[in-house]
Amino acid sequence: MTPDARHAKDKLALTPELREAIRQIAGTEHLLVAMDFDGTMAPIVGHADDARPLPRSAAAFAGLAVLPRTTTALISGRALASLRAVASPPVNTLLIGSHGAEAWLGPGSTGLTLDPEQKALLAEVRAVLEDIVREAPGTMLEDKPAGVVLHTRLASDDVADDAVAAARSVLQDRKGVFLKDGKRVLETSVVNASKGEGVTFLRQITGATGVLFAGDDTTDEDALARLEPGDVGVKVGLDFTQAQYRVEAPVHVAELLEVLLQERSIAVAEEDPGTAAE
Repeated sequence: MTPDARHAKDKLALTPELREAIRQIAGTEHLLVAMDFDGTMAPIVGHADDARPLPRSAAAFAGLAVLPRTTTALISGRALASLRAVASPPVNTLLIGSHGAEAWLGPGSTGLTLDPEQKALLAEVRAVLEDIVREAPGTMLEDKPAGVVLHTRLASDDVADDAVAAARSVLQDRKGVFLKDGKRVLETSVVNASKGEGVTFLRQITGATGVLFAGDDTTDEDALARLEPGDVGVKVGLDFTQAQYRVEAPVHVAELLEVLLQERSIAVAEEDPGTAAE
């Protein structure tokens, strides 16, 4: 093996501490594997519709989804329709979209419904952002059931900063409008929700005794803050975080999920012989 190849391999390795944490949580009675999507299971791309999970991550996640006493979930800022389209999640994976404002918990789940006041407010927010986008080349809008997202990834830094500042100056004090900063996005919503509330909700409805959550964005810090002793929180990237553990990029998330699948398969097989995935 060449030095360059050896260095690349070392960079992909999970730390011994994280491997041990994965081994420990794999043995919990009911495991909830909750993952952010963009920047975590899928690399960040210029156009949101082009995002796809890394094949290794998708395969390991699908393997976890069919194990006994194991629940998989995606917790994303995307609207549920967008999340389904790009993630193609396993059929029994629970979905939290729009930063917690939307939830799909299986057949029969009801969609998000805004009251007339919220609908009117959302239209006002969109009109404000449309005016900004017209004057800010490289910016664009994304509609969600409860909000509108200002995307600035394709704009120059100066244009992006000015566009976000302009949006904040108009919307930040408007009653009933909630703002969240993300990576080159400003999220607006007329429903106050967070990924942290999503993690807590999923823990409650599944009866999970342990949660592993991984995410890359500032909005994922809300979820990381809701983890309890014995849970495993993983930050993807080099930004500030309160997570216990860190990996560099989505390719390392694939390795994490593969290790978790291996350890969880062993754990459930020991308690329920013959029920673990092949």
